[in-house]
Amino acid sequence: MSPMLTVKDLPSDFQLPLHNQAAFEKIREAIDYQSTVALAAGSLALGTGGVVHPLGWLIFGLAYKPLVVTQKLARLEKLGTSIFHEFENEGVQVFPTLPVENNNPIDLFVRFPRITHLFISIRSKGDREIVYNEARETLQVKRKDKNGLKLWQPCPLVELADYEKWLNKNRDKFLMSSREAQKTPTAKVLVLWPPTKAANTHNEHLYSEVGSMKILAFRRKGTAFVIQEEEVTEFVRAWLAKYK
Repeated sequence: MSPMLTVKDLPSDFQLPLHNQAAFEKIREAIDYQSTVALAAGSLALGTGGVVHPLGWLIFGLAYKPLVVTQKLARLEKLGTSIFHEFENEGVQVFPTLPVENNNPIDLFVRFPRITHLFISIRSKGDREIVYNEARETLQVKRKDKNGLKLWQPCPLVELADYEKWLNKNRDKFLMSSREAQKTPTAKVLVLWPPTKAANTHNEHLYSEVGSMKILAFRRKGTAFVIQEEEVTEFVRAWLAKYK
């Protein structure tokens, strides 16, 4: 077993990635900046030539595609702030928008040090239902007014599995031992933002119980839980209770 690092082992210049209130302040800064620029000059003003961008925008605003950045930042701020305030006394660390090579960023990495971790992906497909193809272990998107199904690419389930691998390779960013990175109980969570929701036609065996909650649990390179935005706080509370 690798020994855990103590305070005296900390490098003098070590800093965790931006998290908790400091991160949410920068996200709000990015939201305000994006709104101001959009009102002033439209999308052309978002170019980098000759423009001084605030740090919040450079960290968070440029991490997402232009067509989704406004909604994404607002959702990150709402969800991340809610989790932080609810579990601040539990020592929670909420890291938004962690960049992962060849993947979308990790929307929220929620860490209760030496207790449990959660990777949270926030996704929306508009007014559509999400269906899990159990035989192929894939997610599909169905319009409410149509019978056709479309493969969800890139697959959020695959991304969540990749995030777990990323943490193991980048544990030094969080001053984790290899044991903490690999052995800490971890939940991979896909949060569907309304009006997107999971179809209510999934087989009973695809549901798991976490505390008093009955939740869809889909397999693809491991298991990922699928919940609605309004269920996040309750889920984190129930998951944490399993390991405290």
